[in-house]
Amino acid sequence: MPRYFRPHEANALLPILHPLVREAMEIAERVQALQPELWAVIEKSVGNGGNPRLAQLVPDFERLHELLHQIQAMGVEVKDITVGLVDFPAWHEGRMVYLCWKYGESQVQFWHEVETGFAGRQPIDWD
Repeated sequence: MPRYFRPHEANALLPILHPLVREAMEIAERVQALQPELWAVIEKSVGNGGNPRLAQLVPDFERLHELLHQIQAMGVEVKDITVGLVDFPAWHEGRMVYLCWKYGESQVQFWHEVETGFAGRQPIDWD
């Protein structure tokens, strides 16, 4: 069953969420930096018992999976890990919406309709 947040509840999670999102963003950045050569490494490792370069990435992928699981277990939805964008499901005026937070923002201060996404963000004027 999904969890629904009020703005003050979402903000109370930020001290826990902030370092998780930061670490996930750092891992995503490392993986993206290697992306041009990543596919070639995977292709070469298939059928020849693996590749040390690919093996170095496994801990990053495992840790990223763990971080995303931790975030999702809190009821928070990860929308774009490269920029640290997450949504908190919420009820507003009888419908489900998202409270929206992006890494670097000091607090959860925007919301948007489920269909509009980040582009439809509006300031939160309720709690």
